Amino acid sequence: MKAVRIVVWLLVVVLFGATGWLVFGGRLPFMESASVAASDIGGPFSLVDMNGRAVTDKTFAGRPHVIFFGYTHCPDVCPTTLGEYAALKEQLGPDAGKVDLLFVTVDPERDTPEVLKDYLSSFGDSVLGLSGSRQQVDAAVKTFRVYARKVPGSDGDYGMDHTASSFMFGADGRFQGTIAYMEDQDKALQKLKTLIAGS
Repeated sequence: MKAVRIVVWLLVVVLFGATGWLVFGGRLPFMESASVAASDIGGPFSLVDMNGRAVTDKTFAGRPHVIFFGYTHCPDVCPTTLGEYAALKEQLGPDAGKVDLLFVTVDPERDTPEVLKDYLSSFGDSVLGLSGSRQQVDAAVKTFRVYARKVPGSDGDYGMDHTASSFMFGADGRFQGTIAYMEDQDKALQKLKTLIAGS
């Protein structure tokens, strides 16, 4: 009986880990700091948009916005999320212009504003790309409590392990919740509609 209990617990642990991998793109960010409160997510930042314009948190004040951290060499999570953003914007119809969708790179060494602009053009005009110096990006990552880590590749190249969820903020700049990676589109659309209506 004891052996059966051990096997069951091992299966629970494996299932928990696999679920976390799928939902959070390969890591469990809540394990880094279980005490992070909603009020701790977000705040002042200073970056450069894909058009070369300096932007800060004040640039988006007064408008609801969704922020996703990723990078252009991302093989799956980022293009999937950006494709979903484009579809959500289309489904929002006339309300699409009432919310800003922001893509912040965690790989500024490769993702210059020009690279971001070219990459994001594949997803229509639904998302604004943000980059900056390594110091600026690291500061933003810290401000939004995002997980981001360089992972060496076997070919001498590298990838970036990063938080896969998107963060929603109201027009007042307050954190309003997340949209999970590959969340049901109807639920994600309703979240955006609620975000817009509450701003």
